[in-house]
Amino acid sequence: MEPLSQDDGEIGEVSQGAGPVDTLAEDEAIDFITGNPVKLKGNEEVRQQVARALYGEYGIRVQDMERDFRIDVEVEGRKARKKADIAIFEPEAEHTMANLRRVVICKPAPKAGRSVTKLRTYTQAEKDLAELKTLLGTEATPQVHYGMWTNGVDFFFLEKETNRWNATFEPRASWPLADESVRPGTAVSVGKLRRGEAGMLKTAFRRCHNYIHGNEGMPKDAAFWQFLYLLFAKMYDERESLRARRPPQFYVLPDEPFDDAGRRAIRRRIEALFAEVKKEYELFGPRDELTLSDRALAFIVGELASYNLTGTDADVKGIAYQELVGDNLRGDRGQYFTPPAAVKLMVDILDPQEDEVVLDPACGTGGFLRETLRHLLEKYRADARTTGFPDTREQLIEHQDKLQEYSRQRLFGADFDPFLVRTSTMSVMMLTGKPGNIYYMDSLAFPGGHLTGRAAAASRIPLGRTVDVLMTNPPFGTDIKIEDPATLDMYRDGVARSWSRSRETGRLVAGENPVSAMAPEQLFIQRAVQWVKPGGRIGIVLPNGILSNPGPTDEAIRTWILENCWVLGSVELPVETFIHEAGVNILTSLLFLKKKTDEEIRAAAIGGRQPDYPVFMAVAEKVGIDRRGNPVYKRRPDGEVILEPHVDKSTVAVRGRERNVAVTRMVKAIDNDLPEIAKAYKAFRKKYPEPGLKR
Repeated sequence: MEPLSQDDGEIGEVSQGAGPVDTLAEDEAIDFITGNPVKLKGNEEVRQQVARALYGEYGIRVQDMERDFRIDVEVEGRKARKKADIAIFEPEAEHTMANLRRVVICKPAPKAGRSVTKLRTYTQAEKDLAELKTLLGTEATPQVHYGMWTNGVDFFFLEKETNRWNATFEPRASWPLADESVRPGTAVSVGKLRRGEAGMLKTAFRRCHNYIHGNEGMPKDAAFWQFLYLLFAKMYDERESLRARRPPQFYVLPDEPFDDAGRRAIRRRIEALFAEVKKEYELFGPRDELTLSDRALAFIVGELASYNLTGTDADVKGIAYQELVGDNLRGDRGQYFTPPAAVKLMVDILDPQEDEVVLDPACGTGGFLRETLRHLLEKYRADARTTGFPDTREQLIEHQDKLQEYSRQRLFGADFDPFLVRTSTMSVMMLTGKPGNIYYMDSLAFPGGHLTGRAAAASRIPLGRTVDVLMTNPPFGTDIKIEDPATLDMYRDGVARSWSRSRETGRLVAGENPVSAMAPEQLFIQRAVQWVKPGGRIGIVLPNGILSNPGPTDEAIRTWILENCWVLGSVELPVETFIHEAGVNILTSLLFLKKKTDEEIRAAAIGGRQPDYPVFMAVAEKVGIDRRGNPVYKRRPDGEVILEPHVDKSTVAVRGRERNVAVTRMVKAIDNDLPEIAKAYKAFRKKYPEPGLKR
C-alpha cells in the first residue's frame, strides 16, 4: 500500500452530515457514523466508542455502517422487528439485508463504582447474548456471520457457523479486520494485526488488569505486574516477528480460550515466550513468573493478540499505558507523575534533536522519554509527508529502527524505585522494541550510591560531558527531606547552604553551620545543571515557592540559578494540572534553563552584573480538565461551547485493496492553553534567539 500524504485526495471523504453544526448542548455530541448531533444518553456513549473502534482498529468505513438498522426476527414463534445498534455492510454496497455482514448490540455502561468491575464469562452473559443470537440466527440474516455485544466494560464476540440443519454461535476473542481475510487471533504477521484506537486500547488494557484483579483476586499492584510481563512478551514477539525471523508466538486460535485443552496450549506458548523475554532483558529475575490461571492467561492473550502495538500511534499507546500505570503505581515519596499535556509542552519547547543526548534523572513512568521519542517520530513522518496516517510495514521497521538506535545511543533515564525503572523501560520499549537505557540509581547521590545502575550510568552519562537536554519532574515535598551528609556534601558549593538576611545591609549571608536537610527538588536544580554540558538545556517541574518565596533559602537558590544559567522561560501551571493526575494540591511551574559556559560565568563575575536578555514568561489558566479530571471546553461569550473539526485517519480495506482515508467530525474544543504556549514560545525564539552558546 502506498502511503498517502495530507495533500492526497482521499482526505476528508466523509461529509459532515445533514448540514453545518454551530453549537451542541451539554449532553450532545456529533455522531461518528452520520455526522449529525445525538444525545449522549442510554447506550449512546458506548455506541460512539464502538463506532470509532470499528473505523480506527478494524478498518471499517463509516459509509458501511448504519445506526439502528431494523431486522425482522422470530421470537417464540412470533415475528418481530429488532434493531442492530450498529449494522455493518459489504464495502461500498447498498444498505440492505442482502449486504448485511455484521451486527453490534450496545448497552449502557454500568455505573462506575469504587471496586473493580468483575468481568463476566460467556456463560455468565448467556441471557444478554440471547438477543445477539436472535439477530444472527434469523432466516433474514444467513449471510451475517459476526456479532458483538458490549456495554463498554464487557465485550462479547460471536461467530455464526451454519450447517445443513442449524446454526451455532461460537465465542471469539475478537473480530477479523474489515476484509475478513484474517481470522481473529491466528498466527499472522504483525502487519495484518489491528492498530489500537485510543479509547478501545485503553479499555483493553483496563480489562486485562481488571480481569486479573477482579477475577483472580490479586492485589492491584500484583495484577499490574502480571499484565506487564505479558505486555513485554507481546512487544518482544512483535519485534521478532516484524523482521520475519519467525512466526508469532503470542496468538490464540479461535477456539483456544474457551476450553481447557486450548488454554493449556496457550500457556505452553506464552511461558516459552516469557522464558525468552527473561533471557533477553536483565530486568527480570528468577522470581518473575507468570502465576495467572490458565483461564486468566488465555483472556489476556486473547485481548492483546490481535493488536499491532508496534504500529499503533505513540500517543494512543501512551494514553493507554500511562492511565494504567497511574492507577497502580502512585508513589508515596513525592512521585507525582507529570500530566501528558505538561510533558508535551516541555518537549515542544526544548525541541530535542536527533543528534542530542536526552536524560531524565527522575524518570518515573517514562513520560518525558516517551514524548521525546514521539517528538522525533513526528519529525520522521512530517519529512515523509505521512503525518497522521498509519505506517506501512516498511515504515514501521524504518521508524522503529531509527528510534531504537536513538534510544540505544542518546536516550537515558534513571530512578531510585525499581518498579518505576521497569515501568519506564516498558514505556520506551513500546515505541522502540528495545528496553533502552533506564538506570536503577539515586541520581542525587550519583556517581556515588549503592544501587546497581550507577556504574553503567557513570560510563554513559558522566556529569557535565554528554547530556544536551535534561527534562525532569523531581520528587518534591517537605516530608521527604534529603538528610544524608554524604549526599548533601556534593551540593555545599551551591544550593545546600543555610542563609539568612543581614539586618544592616539586607543582603543574603551564608550561615557558618552546614545545612542538615534539604528538599529534593532544591538539590535537583543543581544536579540538573551539573549533569548537562555547557550550553545544555534544562526543563524542570518545580513548586512555585522556589521561584517566588521571599525567604532567604529560596532567594539564594534563584541567585545561584542566575549565576550559572541563562533563564530561557517559565510557564506557571494551574492547580488543576496535578490535582487530577497526582491527587495533590500543588502549584507548579515549568522552568527552562540553559547552562552557562565557564567563560560566560567568569565574564559576568568580572563585569559585576548579569547582562540583560529577554525571558519568555507565560501563565496557563486552563489545561483542558477541571479538578476532577472532567474536560473543560472553550466557550463563546454567550456561553455556548465552541466546536472545531477533528480528523480521524485510518486504513480501510475495500474489495481487497487497502487505502488511507479520513473522517472529519466537529467536536467540542478543549480549553487548553499549553499548545498555544508552545506556539508562542517558538514565535518568541524567532524574534529573540537563545542567549549564550549557540547550537
